[in-house]
Amino acid sequence: MTDPARARDLNEAARRFAETLADSYRLVYGQAAESAERQQQRAQEFSELVASSLREQTEASRTGAERLSEQAERQREVGQKLARESVEAYAEFLDDAFSRYRLGTERAAQNVREGAEATGRTATGLLEAATGAMVDATGRAVAFPIEDYEEMNVDEISGRLEGLSVEELQVVRDYEELNEGRRTLLEKMDRKIRAPS
Repeated sequence: MTDPARARDLNEAARRFAETLADSYRLVYGQAAESAERQQQRAQEFSELVASSLREQTEASRTGAERLSEQAERQREVGQKLARESVEAYAEFLDDAFSRYRLGTERAAQNVREGAEATGRTATGLLEAATGAMVDATGRAVAFPIEDYEEMNVDEISGRLEGLSVEELQVVRDYEELNEGRRTLLEKMDRKIRAPS
């Protein structure tokens, strides 16, 4: 009896060992499956994270490219506007220069037309410009209205214009126009000549 009982005990131990071994294999396989599932899940999360990061970078690059394109377009528009304004300013400058030239020629033509009434004064002014002397209404030679005129600057001459008669102003103006042609002085004398006395 000892043998059958012993055989039973051995069989029972073998059965338990087999069950324990099977349980161990099941546990190991279960853990391996869970680990594989976790790894797969982490790999998928990593893949999604990489894809999301790439999408964000692509979107940021696209936005940056759009901004650069918009900035380039604005720069092009500003460049065109600057070119237009430069051309317009240059055209205005030329127009102003030609207008001044035209005004000067019109003034010269007007002076010629008014020659009938200003013949004496113009001839006197030319004579004074050439000789530095002035002739009065009787034809007598008199000194130039402003002594040492050639050595004076604009401010000094401007200060000496006060108190001159219209005829004297015209003589000084004609001389200035023929010699120095300083625009500020000529305009100041024109205003004084045209001003009501």
